[in-house]
Amino acid sequence: MSHKIISMEYNKVIAVTGLPGLYELLSSKSDGAIVRSLDDKSTRFVSSRIHNFSHLESIEIYTVRENVNLVDVLKAMEESSEKLPDDKDNGALKAYFTKVYPDLDFGRVYSSDLKKMVKWFSVLKANDIEIKLTETPEEEAAEAGVETAEVGKAPVKAGEKASAKEKKEKAAAAEETPAVKEKKTVKKEEEEEEKPKKAAPKKKAEKEEKAAPKKKEAAEEKPKKAAKKK
Repeated sequence: MSHKIISMEYNKVIAVTGLPGLYELLSSKSDGAIVRSLDDKSTRFVSSRIHNFSHLESIEIYTVRENVNLVDVLKAMEESSEKLPDDKDNGALKAYFTKVYPDLDFGRVYSSDLKKMVKWFSVLKANDIEIKLTETPEEEAAEAGVETAEVGKAPVKAGEKASAKEKKEKAAAAEETPAVKEKKTVKKEEEEEEKPKKAAPKKKAEKEEKAAPKKKEAAEEKPKKAAKKK
């Protein structure tokens, strides 16, 4: 009886600061995550108080143009016939990526980043993981408790979940134009100005009600004075 081997999905792979290699994210908790090492297959709990987590699918790389997803660089490495360089030789690393992905911004992508990409690529190939993005990488990362990260920027810790809807609402609030805000302020001021105007008729009515008994008394007194003259 044959058993079909199911390879791990790329969108489950994460990097953990302070720990070497790559890991499969098994489950996310409020104080950390359960991960499995792709090197020795050991499972462990990693605290988010000590470590940060970066979802490989959400990592971006600086280039001389716009940032690209890490997948684009890994794909170029996969399709290249160039031999992987010694990750301890900074000169060899730069020479390799200059040929494989010349658009990299080597002023912001450091030798340590190049070294990581070579090591990560080797681990992914050793575990027969297909290098490809899902349709919605940011939403997948949010559900897993890991945020989008860029090379040179610290990733958000696991457990800090945020829905795509909340992100859109925050983005919409941030993009609100000054004209819209100004319109709201003017409207509020107009409402405040209207309040005294509405209250004015009420005060006038109260004055008229108080004055009414005095007029009535004056009217009653007049016939009495006329009777004395007769």
